[in-house]
Amino acid sequence: MSGASEKLEGEARRAGEDIEAIELIAVARTVKVRGLKGEVVADLLTDFPERFEGLEDLIAVAPAGSRRLLALERHWFQNGRVIFKFKGYDTPETARSLVGLELAVPESEAVELEEGEFYDWQLEGCRAETVGGVPLGTVREVLHTGGESPVLIIGDDKTGREHLVPFVESICVEVDVEGGLIRVDAPEGLIEL
Repeated sequence: MSGASEKLEGEARRAGEDIEAIELIAVARTVKVRGLKGEVVADLLTDFPERFEGLEDLIAVAPAGSRRLLALERHWFQNGRVIFKFKGYDTPETARSLVGLELAVPESEAVELEEGEFYDWQLEGCRAETVGGVPLGTVREVLHTGGESPVLIIGDDKTGREHLVPFVESICVEVDVEGGLIRVDAPEGLIEL
């Protein structure tokens, strides 16, 4: 896609899309102001930092949930973080209003994953059940422990139990994020029913 058509697409989104109504994916969180030109430092919340190349704007989400569209002038990486410069924020004082915001893109612009790979937000909220149909609860969180595979934290509101299930193909044998269901074939002793 050419730069001109990307710019037109960004302008069309600004003019025609209700940013309050679209599903979002957080890609960064601003943590502090940097320098004298209105730049902000942000922690990366994406595994795909290259996604910022060619990006025209980001949607800023305040802790209270309000949203606003920010036009991105430039960005660069420094010490494992990303530095953003947004149009209209040219001093440290104006940039201070951006600190503490999550920066997001529409879910429709998510980076395409390989077959069998899922974003944490796709798994969270899914119902989990055994291959025999016994309900286990709902995926509350995807825990990344530094091991090879993440762990699903599945909570059962009825019993108050919490199950820790490794998210591996041999245990989570069926994953239907569109249907909101994960079928678990747990080895003996992993889940107490």
